[in-house]
Amino acid sequence: MQVYAAGSLVAALKDVIAASGIPAEAVAAPTFGPAGLLRKRIEDGEKADLYLSADLASPRRLVDAGRAKDVVPFARNTMCVLARADLGLTPDNLLDRLLKPDLRLATSTPGADPGGDYAQAVFDRAETAHPGSKAMLEKKALKLLGSPNTMVPMAGRSPSATVFLGNNADALLYYCSGQSGTMKEAPGLSLVQLPPNLLVPATYAMALITDNPDAMRLALFLVSEKGQAILARHELGPISGP
Repeated sequence: MQVYAAGSLVAALKDVIAASGIPAEAVAAPTFGPAGLLRKRIEDGEKADLYLSADLASPRRLVDAGRAKDVVPFARNTMCVLARADLGLTPDNLLDRLLKPDLRLATSTPGADPGGDYAQAVFDRAETAHPGSKAMLEKKALKLLGSPNTMVPMAGRSPSATVFLGNNADALLYYCSGQSGTMKEAPGLSLVQLPPNLLVPATYAMALITDNPDAMRLALFLVSEKGQAILARHELGPISGP
């Protein structure tokens, strides 16, 4: 079984596979990367049995193109700002501070990575709260993640940690999940929740591409109570309430 999965699922998926009961020899090493780029590789003919994306749009596109059978949401995430703690960012002052010309704001790459698309959606909401801010944020955003042509992560470090360890930016608008690990890699950071008027929900969805029975088994396990509990340990929200 070959799984293509969003990079934000690296740690969670390894634990899910280990707990799924699927024999280790039946599972190839998952292919991780920006979900938009992985979708393009599948569209171009690469073979995968199951595709796990950080959005709904990419799996739906595969289904619409006849490359996948079904789309199933399996987790939720939210966007946060990870920033140098000395900046003193809070939900209340966040937008004003992000708009300051001297603050370097990093995002992922729209189109290549849903994280970049969600950042653009945050900018859209900012425009409603503060007219003119969308253009300012789009102009200043440093697209450091989510593309082969962007920042190269430091050896042994995550891309998010490299943003700060390499002094590439002062703040990063990205997924909330996984950032507790980033803060261990790069001390001196704080995680700031977006205020309600900027909140953008992120729905993760999978696409079943083949009839591989192990892929179907893994898909079912992901939405089971046990699978959802594992995702929760990795800071991903349940796809539905109790």
